[in-house]
Amino acid sequence: MSLRVAIGPELEAPPLRPWSLVRPCFGVVREGKDDGTPADARPLRRPGVGRAQPGDRARAAMRLRHLSRRTEEAYVGWMRRFWEFSGRRDPSELGAEQVTAFLSSLATLGRVSAATQNQALAALLFLYRDVLGRDLPWLDGLVRAELRQRQPVVMSRAEVRALLDRMDGVPRLMATLLYGAGLRLLECCRLRVKDVDLDRNQLVVRSGKGDKDRVTMLPAIARPALVVWMERVRAQRQRDLERDAGWVELPNALARKLGSAGRDWPWQWVFPATRSYVEPATGERRRHHLHETVLQHAVRRAVLAAGLNKRVTCHTFRHSFATHLLEDGSDVRTVQELLGHADVSTTMIYTHVLNRGPAGVLSPADRLLGGGGHELV
Repeated sequence: MSLRVAIGPELEAPPLRPWSLVRPCFGVVREGKDDGTPADARPLRRPGVGRAQPGDRARAAMRLRHLSRRTEEAYVGWMRRFWEFSGRRDPSELGAEQVTAFLSSLATLGRVSAATQNQALAALLFLYRDVLGRDLPWLDGLVRAELRQRQPVVMSRAEVRALLDRMDGVPRLMATLLYGAGLRLLECCRLRVKDVDLDRNQLVVRSGKGDKDRVTMLPAIARPALVVWMERVRAQRQRDLERDAGWVELPNALARKLGSAGRDWPWQWVFPATRSYVEPATGERRRHHLHETVLQHAVRRAVLAAGLNKRVTCHTFRHSFATHLLEDGSDVRTVQELLGHADVSTTMIYTHVLNRGPAGVLSPADRLLGGGGHELV
């Protein structure tokens, strides 16, 4: 199957969502701006300006511990929901009874999964221990929901082909990398030019899940289209430089250490956004990486067009990557390294969905009726 990537003049940008207005108790009230500024660029309240609210203190505590931005947004969201649930009372006045009632309501009324319930509990534990500084004995006695092992959704090779055949442009290229390299959605969106090694046919994933780096393969089928696309990105960057733009966000404190590196080619996003924004703190006109919803919507449209009867998401490509490698005889330790799993037991789950039936055992019905001539319906 050849990879056909039609690169048009511009991708259709997703609708920009304004910053959500956050309740004063758990966040900074900001007016939304339709300027393309990414949501995770929100600064904390400046020191010495006003009284620090619990939301500001929570964000500061999480950034001090280098928690991911997704974790930060999720935790503050759960803290805000707990505050609303308890009648907007001061969390320091509440105890085990209110926390247990909140978690119970999530399970009984909200019907959330065990993983979601445990995430809410983790957010409240962080609130009391690390933000409010209260080491309460009842925190350790709270019951955690028991997680059930779920089988991942895996596409067959024919289904992957059908999906890719119904995609085009950059989303098709990105979906090919998801399947051909086992990337997570945001790992693909956040690829930088320096992380693509065309000579060695490999990709370097920086700060993946758990803030870990890893090396994975670059599919040979995607290489020519990726080269063409990166040349287009280089030309776009040159036009940005001529307009005194061309900046990208750098991780951690590299913007201060490396000066103008934010305009250098190696640090540019492989898949940049179609619009730029002005960073308020520096006045730099930057480009964020392509928003993940662009690929999510493209995959959804392809699933509907292909008529697949499975719940397929962008992450399903990663599940299929691991399963198909194991079907082809790859060593489970190699697959573990390519996926970036810390424990091989996480990778072993894909051995249960190989295309050989459970444990590779032949069903007695197939043995008895396999000769044909038996009408079942």
